[in-house]
Amino acid sequence: MKKEHKTVLQSPILNSLTKIGIIGLGYVGLPLARLFATKYIVIGFDINQKRIEELRSGIDSTLEVSDEVLKDVLLYENPLKNQADCETFSVGQDTAGLFCSSDLTDIENCNYYIVTVPTPVDKNNKPDLTPLYKASETVGTVLKKEDIVIYESTVYPGATEEECVPILEKVSGLKFNMDFFAGYSPERINPGDKEHTVEKILKVTAGSTTQIGKKVNDLYKSVITAGTHLAPCIKVAEAAKVIENSQRDINIAFVNELAKIFNCMDIDTHAVLEAAGTKWNFLPFKPGLVGGHCIGVDPYYLAQKAQEFGYHPEIILAGRRLNDSMGEYVASQVVKLMIKKGITVNGSELLMLGITFKENCPDVRNTKIVDVIAALKEYGITVTIFDPWANPKEVMYEYNLKTTRTLPLKQFDVVVLGVAHQEFLNLELDGLRSSNSVLYDVKGILEVMVDGKL
Repeated sequence: MKKEHKTVLQSPILNSLTKIGIIGLGYVGLPLARLFATKYIVIGFDINQKRIEELRSGIDSTLEVSDEVLKDVLLYENPLKNQADCETFSVGQDTAGLFCSSDLTDIENCNYYIVTVPTPVDKNNKPDLTPLYKASETVGTVLKKEDIVIYESTVYPGATEEECVPILEKVSGLKFNMDFFAGYSPERINPGDKEHTVEKILKVTAGSTTQIGKKVNDLYKSVITAGTHLAPCIKVAEAAKVIENSQRDINIAFVNELAKIFNCMDIDTHAVLEAAGTKWNFLPFKPGLVGGHCIGVDPYYLAQKAQEFGYHPEIILAGRRLNDSMGEYVASQVVKLMIKKGITVNGSELLMLGITFKENCPDVRNTKIVDVIAALKEYGITVTIFDPWANPKEVMYEYNLKTTRTLPLKQFDVVVLGVAHQEFLNLELDGLRSSNSVLYDVKGILEVMVDGKL
């Protein structure tokens, strides 16, 4: 049954002529679209028809936007369709809301286009800009004079103006900074974090000209309660984003190396970090597997660009190598504990608790748990994966691994806590373990006695 759409009154901050198209409705695009839709007409575009149908029914499978909040801004008809003059028309009180579509014609009457597609790396850790290229082609087909295209995807400095803008020019036939303009405002979404939501995180903004920079900044400032920071140019904003995660990656690599050192010395790494953390300026990083769509990816974007300029970034790449090695390291530590306990490794059964890249979140992008699993299987260990958050179909598609959302009713030779989901903290672990077994805590959060942890 067709639902009547709700209306949200017009915001006086800009005006009713502000019409925003969001390209990509994933972990970044949907929360942003929902936020803008509280004050403006927003058309959310995604090539995944199944995703569009899901959102139109008021459901977000990424769990970034609650069903109630999503339904509160949803429009069930496109208010920009069939308007005689889309530059001056008025739609009465329906001056805000979100309409989701996979039809390109639905976004042709927008005047702000915000691109929020992912920027992954390939199997050789080379930046893959294919989604960004395709999104730019999509926008180029509907681009008009005076339109502004804003990119939120994480890229290396210069990518927006050197890679994306030429595509926009070629497809649209328009001239950059004469007919249309560009902006950049890097996403800072933290998947699964219900406290630091998009409006509560300070936003960096930039434009292709001084005037456009101010317009882009004003647009975001109208919905971001945490405020904005207007960078002097797009390259500065791009560089700022890519070093945010590179810095975090390097810090985690440092404590991961400490964990390896202290394990050799039979010293509790977490106890060391707790003691060192009593100093006022000590940075509180913990060892672990570094996955996800940002921290484990972004440093490669900066590294490749640096190499194009003839500079080899030693610290950045060293940190990446160390963090990428942690999956095999965890597996080797588990096997050593098994051998010490006299457990036959080949043919043993192991329960992996969690496969998402972080706790309390269904996101499996670039999860490093799969590295642990691959290494364990090389030892001849049979691995059962239990994760109440992960979508089994998505895990099978991405990694060809079978997972379950139902806790197995059996005992295992080894239990590994890979992800700190809240559900796992309350599990009766003894019931999952055989009489002579290993319990390994990757996250170092279990209060029960464990055989090993990072």
